[in-house]
Amino acid sequence: MNTILQRIRTELRENADEDTKNTSQRFFKEKVKCYGIKTAIVTKISKKYFDAIKDKNKSEIFRLCEELFQSGYIEESFIACNLSYNLHAQFEEKDFLMFEKWIEKYVNNWASCDTLCNHTVGAFIEKFPKYINNLEKWAKSDNYWMRRAAAVSLIIPAKKGKFLKEAFEISNLLIADKEDLVRKGYGWLLKEESRTHQNEVFEYVMENKHKMPRTALRYAIELMPKELKIKAMQK
Repeated sequence: MNTILQRIRTELRENADEDTKNTSQRFFKEKVKCYGIKTAIVTKISKKYFDAIKDKNKSEIFRLCEELFQSGYIEESFIACNLSYNLHAQFEEKDFLMFEKWIEKYVNNWASCDTLCNHTVGAFIEKFPKYINNLEKWAKSDNYWMRRAAAVSLIIPAKKGKFLKEAFEISNLLIADKEDLVRKGYGWLLKEESRTHQNEVFEYVMENKHKMPRTALRYAIELMPKELKIKAMQK
C-alpha cells in the first residue's frame, strides 16, 4: 500500500494549482492545508485508485485511509472518505470505532467532516441503526467537529425520510450550541427531514424557535413554503 500512497500523492502534486489553492481557503474560517485541486479531479483520482486496490483486504484499505487522513491535506482526506465509503457493503460493527477515531483525531474542517459523515458514517448508520445512540454521545462532545458530525451523519438517511425521531433528539442536544458550524449542521439535518416530514419539522421549529439561533432556523425552513417561513421567522 505504500506504493499506492506514493502514487496518489505524486498525482495530487501533479494536479496542484496555485489559483485553486488560494481560492479554496476562502471557504473556511480555519486555516486548511491543501494542494489546490478541483473536487472533480480529486474524485477521479479516488476512483482510479479504488479500482486498483478494491480486491485488497478491507483492513489494508482502512490503513491507507488513515495514512491519508494523517497528512492533514484536505484532498487526501477526501480520497480517504471516498475509499472508505466504497467499502460500505463490507462494513462491520467494529468499524464504527475506526470512523469515530478519524473524526476525533483528523477532521478539522467542515468539508472533511461532511464528506466522511454524510457518506461513510451515514451508510454505516443505515446498516447498523443502533449506533445512532453513539451519535447522541458525539453531540455532547467537547470537540465541535464531533458535535457537527452527530447531525450531518444523518443527512443522507434524512433525505430518505429516515430517523426523524433521532434527528429531533440530536437537534435538542445541539439547539443552543455556541459554534456556528454546529448550528448549521443540525439546521441542515432538519431541512433534509422536512423533505418528507414537513409538518413535523415545522411543528418542531415553532416549538423551539425561541431557543434556536437564527442560522439554524433559516436552514431548517429553507425548503418550506413562503407562508410557513414567514410564521417561523416571526418573533
